[in-house]
Amino acid sequence: MTRVKRGVIANKRRKNVLKDAKGYRFGRSTKERLAKVATTKAGMYAFTHRRDKKNDFRRLWTVRLNAGLRALGTKYSTFIDVLNKANIKINRKMLSQMAAKNPETFERIVKQVTN
Repeated sequence: MTRVKRGVIANKRRKNVLKDAKGYRFGRSTKERLAKVATTKAGMYAFTHRRDKKNDFRRLWTVRLNAGLRALGTKYSTFIDVLNKANIKINRKMLSQMAAKNPETFERIVKQVTN
């Protein structure tokens, strides 16, 4: 039977794990077991926070819209309700950008919808 030398694959795996943990502090960047745990958790947090980011931006758009609408004498909930009833499909991102960058256009839209 021929001799099999093992270690090439293990070393490759170890090297890849430590490469992924580059920049981590203390044993998390030098010890394989700690690095593996750290990169796994980092991946979980990254996945979760990619989802959370969508919610954060929607909240930001809502706050900006509400601020722009309050200046015009209405509020967010009633404006969105009127938009839905009028079957106007402008998303919150576009509306908040208009409120921040083009207040005249935003004001015309609000006046047209609320009247």
